[in-house]
Amino acid sequence: MDFESRLNDALADMGLTLDEAGDAQIFCALLRATRDLELEMRPATGERKLYYFSAEFLVGRLLRSNLMNLGLLDEVEGILAAHGTTLARVEDCEPEPSLGNGGLGRLAACFLDSIASLGLAGDGVGLNYHYGLFRQDLADGVQREEPNPWIEPESWLIDTGRSFSVPFGFGDLEARMFDIEVPGYKNDTVNRLHLFDVPEPAAAPEHGIGFDKGDVAHSLTSFLYPDDSDEAGRLLRVYQQYFMVSAGAQLILAELEERGFAPEELDAHVAVHINDTHPSMVIPELVRLLMERGVSFEDAAGIVERTCAYTNHTILAEALETWPMRFIEQVAPGIAPIIRRLDALARERGGGDAVAVVDGGDVVHMANMDVHFSHAVNGVAALHTQILVTSEMRPFAELYPGKFTNKTNGITFRRWLMGCNRPLADHITSAIGDAWERDASRLEDLLPFAGDASFARGLLDIKRDAKRELAEWLRASQGVEVDPDSVFDIQVKRMHQYKRQQMNALYAIWKYLQIKRGNVPNRPVTMIFGAKAAPAYTLAKDTIALLLALSRLIADDGQVSPWLRLVFVENYNVTAAEHLIPAADVSEQISLASKEASGTSNMKFMANGAVTLGTLDGANVEIANLVGEGNIYLFGRSSEDVIGLYDRGDYRPWDVWLSDGELAEALDFIVSPELLARGDAGCLTRVYRDFLAKDYFMALLDARDYASVKERCLADYEDRDAWAGKMLVNVARSGFFSSDRTIREYDRDIWHLA
Repeated sequence: MDFESRLNDALADMGLTLDEAGDAQIFCALLRATRDLELEMRPATGERKLYYFSAEFLVGRLLRSNLMNLGLLDEVEGILAAHGTTLARVEDCEPEPSLGNGGLGRLAACFLDSIASLGLAGDGVGLNYHYGLFRQDLADGVQREEPNPWIEPESWLIDTGRSFSVPFGFGDLEARMFDIEVPGYKNDTVNRLHLFDVPEPAAAPEHGIGFDKGDVAHSLTSFLYPDDSDEAGRLLRVYQQYFMVSAGAQLILAELEERGFAPEELDAHVAVHINDTHPSMVIPELVRLLMERGVSFEDAAGIVERTCAYTNHTILAEALETWPMRFIEQVAPGIAPIIRRLDALARERGGGDAVAVVDGGDVVHMANMDVHFSHAVNGVAALHTQILVTSEMRPFAELYPGKFTNKTNGITFRRWLMGCNRPLADHITSAIGDAWERDASRLEDLLPFAGDASFARGLLDIKRDAKRELAEWLRASQGVEVDPDSVFDIQVKRMHQYKRQQMNALYAIWKYLQIKRGNVPNRPVTMIFGAKAAPAYTLAKDTIALLLALSRLIADDGQVSPWLRLVFVENYNVTAAEHLIPAADVSEQISLASKEASGTSNMKFMANGAVTLGTLDGANVEIANLVGEGNIYLFGRSSEDVIGLYDRGDYRPWDVWLSDGELAEALDFIVSPELLARGDAGCLTRVYRDFLAKDYFMALLDARDYASVKERCLADYEDRDAWAGKMLVNVARSGFFSSDRTIREYDRDIWHLA
């Protein structure tokens, strides 16, 4: 049956034709027709199968990406155009799945796409959150959190009818399995994202995101990362993690048996990947389940170690999870003794207390367990892996010199160029053909066009049109007006002090004061931010309040607003990113050197022709090496300098404030009457005091260099021909950052699926 017939049949089931249906009804019919087609496709198969465990899968809207991977995008756009609507209008009816938050979850989604597109047998394993992290409300000038429900009667979720019994301390809880199909790009195979859920999910809170954290049986899958500022929240996180890994581990062994293999053959036929520390308990859970099937502890531990691999995503201590053993004993008493035996086994290997799984305070170190009992450990950018091996995890690297490898992150160009920036994708194809769609390294074929004036003008025209489209979207969705002829300077990512949105805010104040003195820029500048702060992260929420106050101040000032605008995009998500990234001129990647493991927005912006303004941190290092110093704007202290400052403990922000009058003026403006009148005084005062008393991520240290390099970047933008050349080099060199390349490396070195 052709796809148009499927669509018409789905509409007929609703008692409609295409000409009678509205956009919401057409969306439902398209979803049903697409989902049913995917269910008829064969799963990818192989001698070994991967199970990719992650607390987040930030998949974004799925209709357009699925149609593209199925090779149906042009056909469907033609069908809809013939009946008076567009796919863009129809997909606006699609809710975005609330299954992730930041780069960790978006990376996992890109990886699933690449695994399927490469024809590898690999499924994702996660939780079916009903209300996401939260929906962000900024109406009062501060972040307020509301539930973000997304599951509707017509959904990509498929109830598999399969469930597993998870043994908690309070008794067993059923884990029902729902699937989302993951089609590969034009290869007729499909993988799956398995999402586990409780049988009777709690209703959404009426106001805010407060809920009964103790009602585990109903609230376990309500929210991603429940507030862990109290013990009930911390316990709920442990319940969530064990629920995910226990159900997933049971699925693995059930499918292994269905494939005709014995439990002892697990490592020969299964690869388990642990994406950050949230799924770490899959290690002792698999040991427990193997022991239930008659395997000795020693043999089970060896099998599991040969099966599992672990990706570390951070050097921040706050993200290397630790849990009191009493939490494990309360939540999952079945694995508590196994964790103690794993600790004893690890201690026999040497390394002492520094690498213990259970420390002297009876606290379980999840990352330590992952390193000991995985056969491969990787960082996600060259610099990050180097820091892990030489500093943060040096005792482990010395104990297991063969375990550590680097796997620089990647993005799927199918969504982040072909999907969200069709004009640029078509412009590329018109120049070099379409081979780059399957092999992004072929984007380097664009380099000979560096002297082609027609191609360069095309790049500039496409960017101008994308900026006009973004301006229209901001007017419709955010109620703000921006000048599409201004420079679009964009920083979108999780709100965290190490990502240093607060330093960008200081620049906005400095620029505001410069314009007030008559020092207007050559061209207006539009600064765009998008970010959510974790509900319990007070200083991050305070930084949002500062940016919102600045936005109001600038908009109210008739002298400044023609030259400078600051926009904070409410409820930033994948859909917003798909509007913002094609339109960016300048990509802000300004984390403190040594603190960002990789970043992936830097890769998405680069592929869409934005020029990076950043520190030599994370994957920025590799971007700089690829594009050359003339096509990137770098500033700030090196990672070696920063690590030295931390080791010596001799960074004092107060001294910077005393020594730099212009910077001090901008900093003091945070608590000026003008700004306090437009923002929350408590939030602004806390930000100001933190700058002076702590500034843990050293924003003041790099602020002067940042402003200087940013001004040079904005000045260079005026040479449009030269800027087009920078755009071309960035697009052409971006192919290295394809998630297809990353997945090929994972498979070659770690999973061995093919």
